[in-house]
Amino acid sequence: MKSWLQTNIDNSGLILFRILLGVLILFESFGAILFGWVQSVFVTSKFTFNFIGFDFLQVLHGEKMYLYFSIMGFLGLLIILGLFYRFAIIMFTILWTSVYLAQKEYYNNHYYFLVLVGLIMCFLPANAKVSLDSKIAPHIKAYTVPRWMPFLLILQMAILYFYATIAKLYPDWLDGTFAKILLNGITQRDELLHLFNHQWFYLFYAYAGILYDLLIVPFLFWKRTRIFGIIASFAFHLSNAFALKIGIFPFLALSFIVLFIDPEKINKLLFKSNLSSSLSQNPRVNLYKWFFIPFFIIQIILPIRHYFIKGDVLFTEEGHRLAWRMMLRERVGALKIKIVNKNRGNTFYHNMLKDLNAKQLKVVSYSPDLIWQYCQKLKQEYPFPVEIYVESFVSVNRRPFNRMIDEKVNMAVAKFDYFFHNDWILLQDLE
Repeated sequence: MKSWLQTNIDNSGLILFRILLGVLILFESFGAILFGWVQSVFVTSKFTFNFIGFDFLQVLHGEKMYLYFSIMGFLGLLIILGLFYRFAIIMFTILWTSVYLAQKEYYNNHYYFLVLVGLIMCFLPANAKVSLDSKIAPHIKAYTVPRWMPFLLILQMAILYFYATIAKLYPDWLDGTFAKILLNGITQRDELLHLFNHQWFYLFYAYAGILYDLLIVPFLFWKRTRIFGIIASFAFHLSNAFALKIGIFPFLALSFIVLFIDPEKINKLLFKSNLSSSLSQNPRVNLYKWFFIPFFIIQIILPIRHYFIKGDVLFTEEGHRLAWRMMLRERVGALKIKIVNKNRGNTFYHNMLKDLNAKQLKVVSYSPDLIWQYCQKLKQEYPFPVEIYVESFVSVNRRPFNRMIDEKVNMAVAKFDYFFHNDWILLQDLE
């Protein structure tokens, strides 16, 4: 295995992946402006719900975010051209990570995935050919790369799909409950709704999702099954892109296919580089070991942390983020926030409509971490000392509503624990 990973291979797959990644970055950045995402999240809102501990990222708000996203789009263009590549990919990763950490209202797994992909690409010589950098500085030109370098990207993809498989092994997915909910939410056409409500169809959809996540990486890896993996990938991701409207993730996932294809075929078809010179770069392997071994250990640990936190993650949401638990459940919340004026002793309900837009109000109503953050914000904004109590009920996958937050806990003084169970979040058995 070690010798296989250390073997030098044609770097055309990595080069093509860089170009495709740059195209997706360009479209994602400018698309966020053109389709109103930047406006709704960062301009018209009063504030965003950043990841806890990153309050300083509230600076990423207002009309300057149009320029911010334009800069990311321009960096995507530089990545495509391979011009100042290292600077461009590092800057994009910093800017994108900051955007990701600055808001949780529009949580999407591909935002996190793009952070990780960008971070890995910062270390890879993806500008070694077919780049303006290699024309300006010929000494960086190379036609081969150690196999373990593109394998880092494949490993990250494999982790995503593996944990996506594990996350689906719960009753509401296995009996088709959530698949039926999901399918019924993507169309209003009677003929499709009739099909989607057949038990055989939504069970097929549920188990096809499990099998795809479990088998796609091995199918793409093995030459004999690669064509079936490619066909399945296009069918799966393009149907998701059309039906579920989940941004660039389907196309980002499809771009990984080029890392599995014989790179010499990619070179022969697209780049026609002269491999006889066999120029290669000698990376500092120890530097990579010091970074990527801890990096992937963290990637393996993060998605399983909810197993060590008290309660059902489907209800408590503790350990849900950064765990590849995507498209798994439907949550609906009902929330009231009661304010007690400690000076006068009077009680009233806070008007959330004056602070939150429709999207924020929806997400806050079923997200305990956002509720906690909102209460801390209210504590600071009221001109008098307050106690804050929450009346919160949540329905998971259209079950009856259950109380989620202990109504007797003063949220103004409650603490938030990232790593263990927060006692103010109630435990409920989902039956």
